[in-house]
Amino acid sequence: MIIKKFQGKTEQDAVEAAKKELGNGVVVMNVKELNKKGFFTLFKRKMVEVTVALEEEPDRVLPPKKEAAVKAPDPKIYEALESIIREKDEGTDKAIEEKLESLQSLLEKQLQMTGTEKEAEEEAAESEKEPEDSNERFLKLLYHTMLENEISEKYANQIIDELDQMLKPNMPIDYILSNVYQKMILKFGQSSTITPGTRKPKLIYFIGPTGVGKTTTIAKLASKYTVDEKMKVALFTTDTYRIAAAEQLRTYANILEVPFRVIYTVDEMREGIEEFRKFDYILVDTTGHSHQNAEQQEAMKEIIHAVDESLEKEIYLVVSATTKYKDLINIADNYSAITDYKLIFTKLDETTSLGNLFNLKLYTDAQMSYVTCGQNVPDDIEEFNPQKTVKTLLGGNRNS
Repeated sequence: MIIKKFQGKTEQDAVEAAKKELGNGVVVMNVKELNKKGFFTLFKRKMVEVTVALEEEPDRVLPPKKEAAVKAPDPKIYEALESIIREKDEGTDKAIEEKLESLQSLLEKQLQMTGTEKEAEEEAAESEKEPEDSNERFLKLLYHTMLENEISEKYANQIIDELDQMLKPNMPIDYILSNVYQKMILKFGQSSTITPGTRKPKLIYFIGPTGVGKTTTIAKLASKYTVDEKMKVALFTTDTYRIAAAEQLRTYANILEVPFRVIYTVDEMREGIEEFRKFDYILVDTTGHSHQNAEQQEAMKEIIHAVDESLEKEIYLVVSATTKYKDLINIADNYSAITDYKLIFTKLDETTSLGNLFNLKLYTDAQMSYVTCGQNVPDDIEEFNPQKTVKTLLGGNRNS
């Protein structure tokens, strides 16, 4: 099978170019308008790109009932695209941007899936069964997209089951996509970041395993509050096991010209808090420890809960997006035994799949707060954006 793209001033021009080169047997798989600049100029008609497919004559005879004809994606997908375009032209809803990008990406994935002999044979086998409803086929497409983005099968099944209960025959594809998009955003919930306390100082603890970027994350936030918001910040570390980690945080403190203390005991923690009683924030780095190290776990618990009840505190579990989900579960369970926390995900720039963000959020029910995407201080950190993340999980462009 040949899959090829052609461009023209109109769809008809592009299709004619395809027929001229490949013959009249081409099947139009996708139609897309091209633009010179960003996404928001998508509907200013400039050039049209069509993706066509042509079934080649087989070099060999397939066994009976194994010969597979190439099928175009369900026409309702393209009807949905047209309705989205009409809504955008009318200025109906800014969120249509995410829907359209996700839908087009899903279509491209479907085109790739039809490009192998294995899938062609599977399609032939499926054709012997009763035809699937178009909505059911689209749900399967969404399901596989979620799995490709490493969403846990358990949570992907939950989403599809919820959708399946509300589906009606011939329901518009864009409505289905919009529904799953909204459901996933609601499951993530609103992000919850550091906020000023009603009393000073407010303690912000950062917990998590070694090597996930806790110290760098603290430096980014300290820079934000001292440089951008002109607040008074002190940096503490209780990580007395790794000299390099303490020295790294001391270096950041020197650059930012903020106080720095190494905390060895609960008493020193209390003394440090009293010393900086008039500060806005005290950011506390902690030791990354194994769930099998009961002594370190107990020491951290004492440090966190040694704070005067009159003081406010927030606790953030810092984990890497590159960590296997099974290991993330162990980490989450380990720290849940110590305290409640919010979630910070680091190293988003080191992975192509963001499914772990969704998985751990649903597993822990902890609030999402920040994500980091590089080592640059203070730039590579931002508040978690559920809309942007869900758009990516459904196949949209991560960088848009």
